[in-house]
This record gives sequence, C-alpha cells and structure tokens, in this order.
Amino acid sequence: MQTTKPTGVIIARFQTPSLHEGHLELIRQVKMKHNRVLIILGVSPVKGSRKNPLDYYTRERMIKQQFPEIIILPLSDQKYDTVWSKKLDELLHNNFPHETFVLYGSRDSFMGTYSGRYPTEALPPVKDYNATAMREALSDKVFDTEEFRAGIIYNTYNLFPAVYATVDIALFRNNRQQLLVGRKPNENNWRLPGGFSDPTDECFETAAARELREECGSVETSAMEYLASVRIDDWRYRSETNKIITTLFATDLLYGEPAAGDDLAEVRWITVTDIPELIRKQELADTHLPLFQRLVDKYAK
Repeated sequence: MQTTKPTGVIIARFQTPSLHEGHLELIRQVKMKHNRVLIILGVSPVKGSRKNPLDYYTRERMIKQQFPEIIILPLSDQKYDTVWSKKLDELLHNNFPHETFVLYGSRDSFMGTYSGRYPTEALPPVKDYNATAMREALSDKVFDTEEFRAGIIYNTYNLFPAVYATVDIALFRNNRQQLLVGRKPNENNWRLPGGFSDPTDECFETAAARELREECGSVETSAMEYLASVRIDDWRYRSETNKIITTLFATDLLYGEPAAGDDLAEVRWITVTDIPELIRKQELADTHLPLFQRLVDKYAK
C-alpha cells in the first residue's frame, strides 16, 4: 500500500519587514523535501510590542507575496509549553485530519519545548540573521511613502487602549500638618511631586520613591503609604483613548531638606488646612485637584 508523503510544517514568527535570505532558504529547503508545505505563525498575546510588532495578517501577506501556494495558519502563544504543543497538534489534525507532518524550525526555535506527537527536524541557519537587530535598525527610520504612513496608522489603531500609570507623592512634615508642593517651569500652579512609573520599577512604591528623589533631592522619608488611585484629567490625554491613572502615596520627611530637581523649578511647604483657600484662588494645578481634595478630607481636621 502506498503511503502519503508527510506535509512539511514550518514553525516561525517572521517578525521582520521582509523575508530575508535565511527565511527564504528555510522555505526552499522544506519545499524541496515536501510537496505540501504549511507555515504556522506564532501570535503573541501582547499586541504591537517591540519583540512582536507585526500582527498575523501583516506577516501572512508578506509571505503570500512570494509563496502564494503555501497555507499559513496562526497559533497563539501559551503560558505552558505542554499546552502550546497540544494546541499545535490539534491545529494540524483538525485542519488536515488525514495527513502526517514533519515540523521544521531552527535549532534555537521550538525544538526544545515541543512535546507533541509529530517528528521534528532542525534546519541549519544559512546565515546569522538577527531579527531583533533588524527591527532595531529600522526603529528610528522615517520613509516618505504613503504606505509607511498608512502602516503607522494601522499599527496605532490596532493597539489595545492603554492606561498609563503614574505616581504622586504627598510628602509631609510636622505631624502631617505641612505638605510639600512643586511648580514646573513656565507654570504658576503648584502640584504634588510625581511622574510616570517606569518598566524597571519593581512596584508603585518603588516608583514613588524614585520620583521623589528625582524631583526633590536626597531626602530620607518613611515608607510609602497608599492613599488612593485616581484617573487624572490631563489635558494631553483629554481627547485620546489612552488615559492616565495615578496612585497617590503619603510619606513623612525624616531627614534632609527638599530641593527642586528634574522637571520642577521650585518647591515649597504649604499648610494642609490652607488647601481649600489655594483651590479657591486657583493656585493649585487643576489635574491634581482630586488628589488635594483627598488630602484635605483625610488630614485637614
């Protein structure tokens, strides 16, 4: 009885603006071994990241331009390798129940984590093509084409709506009767020290301590105490889909004298009980009014 030749399956991500010679040779080698070839494209749960900037549809069309006969299927990344392996086997079997498969990839691809039922074969790289380096080389290049501008719009509209995390700090002294406020250059209103959380921060408390050091100098304070989280009506994001939510912390000055730094031009101490009058005189930043009001409700008694 004549057996059916297995289908060659390429497991890859192809996160590059075009198919480089390494990609092309990989596809050519598998096509030489098999009459039928499938490509399984990994799909990240994070949309539009630096590691995975291209969505499935963009990569599918890129491959189809040069290999229109190849069937391309998406496969979502999974937390566990065993689950991913099972999903891959199901994808292949459910779409092509009467076929057998050989899975192909580079030595550093899925080979070490796949635990499914199909045989695998590692193909040697044609050249040391580094997809990360290729993306980084293009990351700050601007092209004067309609397609380039359309691509930026496409990518922006396909990102998940984002909430930007910031921290604001109520630094107190004199038994929480006095509060430190700062003023930015070219502004007349006073605000709380703070800023955006950074991906390197371990937690919001760490971000708050860092921002306080950057904006108010090397002062020693007590531990950061969570007070509230508030969506900020920042004028920069008022008409945007993305918004800012800040976390407000309280801390007590233990040692040192705050001095304006980073993006603050000046700092000063105010009395908590004077905050309502400062609000009435419009001397406090409008974006921070909900934060000042919470401080009044808690401490101005």
